[in-house]
Amino acid sequence: MDKRVDDVMRLCCEVSANRQMKAAVKNSGKGAAVAGGGAFVGGLLAGPPGIALGGALGGLLGCWMTSGQFKPVPQIIVELPPQQRDKLFSEVMAVLGTLDWMDVAQLVMLVTANASLQQKVAAAVLSYVTKELRAEI
Repeated sequence: MDKRVDDVMRLCCEVSANRQMKAAVKNSGKGAAVAGGGAFVGGLLAGPPGIALGGALGGLLGCWMTSGQFKPVPQIIVELPPQQRDKLFSEVMAVLGTLDWMDVAQLVMLVTANASLQQKVAAAVLSYVTKELRAEI
């Protein structure tokens, strides 16, 4: 059973890497609030031109505050604790159904050769990361 879990986790990493998925792990809300707050304060102080200037400055500050907070989804998957790995495994196995494979290379080949199946696996990973880990892609 553990080998199958490892195979599916490596498949998830491969699919999310191919799609270059990255997730905002934390503080993305803080960065957005700073950008919005800058536009608000700029608007109060200087009217419409202040909104533009405050939004730009707030956006830059928000970007600086959240830099380095985005992680590649494959890295997030590799770092999952066993309970969360099992949950992701279950969700992806629901997509894979009765698909049978001998090793991870064959599994990746079977999924990447089928665009529909690849899309469904990517959607399952995306759904898991956004719902269970509360991250933003």
